[in-house]
Amino acid sequence: MSKNKNVIVVGGGIIGLSTAYFLHKEGHRVTVLDKSGMNGGASHVNAGYITPSHIASLASPGMISKGIKYMFDSSSPFYMKPRLNADFIKWAWNFKKSSTRNKVEKAMPIIRDINLLSRTLYERIKDSGELGNFHFDKKGLLMVYKTQKARDQEAYVAKRAKELDLEVVELDSDGLRKVEPNIELNALGAFHYECDRHSTPTQFMERMIEFLSKQGVAIHKNEEVIDIESNGDNISTVITDKGSYKTDELVFSAGSWTSSLSKKLGIKLLLQAGKGYRINVESQTNISMPAILMESKMAVTPMDGFTRFSGTMEFSGINHKIRRERVEAIAMGAQKFYSGLKIPKEDINNAQCGLRPVTPDGLPYIGRTERYKNLVIATGHAMMGWSLGPATGKLITELVSEKKLSMDITPFVPERRF
Repeated sequence: MSKNKNVIVVGGGIIGLSTAYFLHKEGHRVTVLDKSGMNGGASHVNAGYITPSHIASLASPGMISKGIKYMFDSSSPFYMKPRLNADFIKWAWNFKKSSTRNKVEKAMPIIRDINLLSRTLYERIKDSGELGNFHFDKKGLLMVYKTQKARDQEAYVAKRAKELDLEVVELDSDGLRKVEPNIELNALGAFHYECDRHSTPTQFMERMIEFLSKQGVAIHKNEEVIDIESNGDNISTVITDKGSYKTDELVFSAGSWTSSLSKKLGIKLLLQAGKGYRINVESQTNISMPAILMESKMAVTPMDGFTRFSGTMEFSGINHKIRRERVEAIAMGAQKFYSGLKIPKEDINNAQCGLRPVTPDGLPYIGRTERYKNLVIATGHAMMGWSLGPATGKLITELVSEKKLSMDITPFVPERRF
C-alpha cells in the first residue's frame, strides 16, 4: 500500500460518505466538502434499496421513445422537459446509442457484481456495530404486477437474474398474500427477489456522519468549491467559498453537480440530473414488504417508523422544484395497488425530491481521469446510488491506496466512449 494521503472528497451523499469511511479505514486523512447542509437530496429521499436484482440498466431499448412520448405530460413516470441545451442533447443522443439489447445484456453481470459487493459491505458495516443498530432488512423485494404484459416483461429479467445466480421466485396472488398478509394487493402476482435488502437512508446517513466526525474525518457542510488549482497533471489545492485545502488526492462524488465541477478542470462528463420524488407516511399502512409497483412505476418501502412511496424519473435540469402533479401521481399509483390505502394530503404536501446523476449508458463513473493523475470520479449511479454507495467507496479507496481492486472497473471508466 502507498503512504497515507491527504484526501479531499467533494460531495457528502452516500457515495462521498462511503468513500470517506473506507479511506479513513485505510489510514488516510480525509476531508469531506459539501455545499449543502447534508440533510437532503437523493441520498436522503431514495427508496433505500440494496438491489442486486436491478441488473437491467436505465439505458434500455425504447426509453428515449418513451421520453419523447411523455415529453408534454409532466405527470408521466419518465419525463423529459423540452429544452434546447447542448449538454442535454449530447447526453440524450448517447443515451439512445447505448439503449440496445446487446449493451443491456453485456452490462447485466457487471451491475450484479458491483451490487453484490455493495450488499456484502453494507452487511459488514452492520455487523461491525460502528454505526449502532441501524435499520437493515433482508426481506427481499417484490416486483408486483397487475397485468400479464407486465408479468411477461419482468419474467425475462427474472430469468436472467436466475441465470446470474440471484435468488428469485414467482408468486401468484395467493403467494403474494402470504408474504404481505396485512393489506390486500390488487395484483395478479409478483416476482420476489430474495437477494435484495432495504434500509432507512436518513437514519444511516445521520449515523455515518456522526461516526466519521468522531473518528476525526473533517466534514464541512455548507461549503462550496469555487476553484481548483493544479500543477501540470497534479491537482494541488481545492478552493472553497470559506477557505482552501491542499490535497494529495481529490475525489469528485458530488452527484449531479460533478459535471460542472469537472468542467473547471477541462473534463467533460456526460451527466444529467434525474429528479425523483418521495412521500413519507408516518401513519399505519400495514405494508411490511418493499415493493415496486410495475404499472405505476414506483417504489414502496417500509422504513423505520414510516412507509415511503417514491418514484419517477424527471429530466428537467438541476433544480429542486416540486411538481405537484408528479407527487400526486405517486400517491394515486400506490392507492391503485393497495386496497384501502389512503395517503394523507399533509404527507403529499410534505413531499421532497432529489437529483440522481445519470450517465448515457446507465453505468456509473468510477475511476481516475486521463488528464490528472490524482483526480478520481465517483458519480453517475442513477437509481442505484444508495445500493452502490459502499462498493463505490471501497473501489475508490483501493485506487487511492494503490491496492488490488475488488472488481474490474474498466466498464466504469469516466472518459469512456458510448
